[in-house]
Amino acid sequence: MTKILAVASEVFPLVKTGGLADVVGALPSALKHHGIEMRVMLPVYPAVAASLKQAKPIHHYDDLFGGKVRILAGQAHGLDFLAVEAPHLFDRPGNPYLGPDGKDWPDNWMRFAALSRAAADVGSGRIKAFVPDIVHVHDWQAALAAAYLNFAARPAAKVILTVHNIAFQGHFPASIFASLGLPVEAFAIGGVEYYGGVGFLKGGLQYADAITTVSPSYADEITTPEYGMGLDGLLRARRSVLTGIVNGVDTTVWNPASDDHLALPYVARNFIQRRQANKRAIEQRLGLEEHEGPLFCVVSRLTGQKGMDILALCLDDLVGQGARLALLGSGEAQLESDFKAAASQYPGRIGVVTGYDEGLSHLLQGGADAILIPSRFEPCGLTQLYGLRYGCVPVVSRVGGLADTIVDANEAALDRESATGIQFAPVDASSLTRAIERATRLYADRKAWNSIQKAGMKTDVSWEKSAVRYKQLYQKLLQNR
Repeated sequence: MTKILAVASEVFPLVKTGGLADVVGALPSALKHHGIEMRVMLPVYPAVAASLKQAKPIHHYDDLFGGKVRILAGQAHGLDFLAVEAPHLFDRPGNPYLGPDGKDWPDNWMRFAALSRAAADVGSGRIKAFVPDIVHVHDWQAALAAAYLNFAARPAAKVILTVHNIAFQGHFPASIFASLGLPVEAFAIGGVEYYGGVGFLKGGLQYADAITTVSPSYADEITTPEYGMGLDGLLRARRSVLTGIVNGVDTTVWNPASDDHLALPYVARNFIQRRQANKRAIEQRLGLEEHEGPLFCVVSRLTGQKGMDILALCLDDLVGQGARLALLGSGEAQLESDFKAAASQYPGRIGVVTGYDEGLSHLLQGGADAILIPSRFEPCGLTQLYGLRYGCVPVVSRVGGLADTIVDANEAALDRESATGIQFAPVDASSLTRAIERATRLYADRKAWNSIQKAGMKTDVSWEKSAVRYKQLYQKLLQNR
């Protein structure tokens, strides 16, 4: 059986700030019946400690980045874990990355270097309890493991780095390099050096045996200056080991037929009537009036990357078309203020909940007519996949994984009954306004709208196809070892 160590800074349901956690939490079970044993390594934050009370220590460090550290082995929520217990680094309340002031912890470089170092020690066979064939690291927080493994004194596992969002790179001052424990030759343009500092993600991209992103289109996009965030040159040089594999979703957690967060669960044969009960529940929760027009929803970080500033410019037109908006999210202070002001301007037509509410996010997918996702770039996106699963029609910008997963409701696709949503480009307010107008017109044609919903609900958004792709990639790496 192939053994994989997955390494990430968060995993659902133990700790989650975004889609990364969902992916890392779902992939092990998707791969299990393909003959792949995957264990997940993550830090022991307070929320994680509560779920791993029965974990057993299998390795310890007397001093790793300034304190005693243990690696614990345990199980929780059907997943096998190797957890890095470092109280001086991770025993902090709240967000895994941000301090009470809302800014990055100043020692984040040290915290995630420790995670990467522990992963590399497992990957080089220093911990006999589990010796993986491949170390699969996710994003910058785990990427430095590739550098540590490259310079390991003993034979080491192969490394795959999955980039979930290249905008987050882990760039730190050169002054930290001496404390990382890497050889001096690693601080070079062909190593971890990046614009005069240390780049965790850059080092991972340099040293990984394979690189994946979470959609084929995003794999192409990040090799261009427009989307590569300064790393496009390196990625073009490594294009032969770069591939895109679309994410799936956990179809047991996201299942409208058994979702406890819905006012009324449903399946394909009765979704039209039952979704109305969920719409009424949304209206009551957010203080929205009943109306004949479509109810759009947003479940998103309120940031420029997600195109929320563009949406804010479209709200007058959205309401003017007889539509309503239910928004759940948090992020940039100005955008939060803008949407709250719009809710005050249009009471009963726009409802806003700031923060994150897992149950409400399910209800919005289960009762809103369409979900707006106007991202400027989107590596994969999960909310549009949830929308497909729940018959909540995605209205998406034509970028990255959104372009790969949504079939636009053009005339040909409508005739074939294969349309699953609405795409728009370019990513600006006028294009989004036209997309909202298209959605509103289609919604008025109940036959066409129901066809789009049904096609979306038939779409396979599970991990099955993606799991096969990962299995093939693992096999290819091991054949070349």
